[in-house]
Amino acid sequence: MRKKEENITYRESEVLKLVVQGYSNKEIAEKLFITHHTVKAHLSQIYKKFGVTNRTAAAIKAKENDITLHQD
Repeated sequence: MRKKEENITYRESEVLKLVVQGYSNKEIAEKLFITHHTVKAHLSQIYKKFGVTNRTAAAIKAKENDITLHQD
């Protein structure tokens, strides 16, 4: 059985990768050519799937659980 945090979408993975690298929502939006509202929506889904409430906790959980982040 797969963990919920392993079921993130490709785009959520892209957003999470940039969060782990320390980028702000605005910077993520610019890099991915999406709006900051879309970044926030992706983060909300990531938080829900990971059972966390903020970007730091999501980044920590991704690293702790060795969540494979899609590479460029």
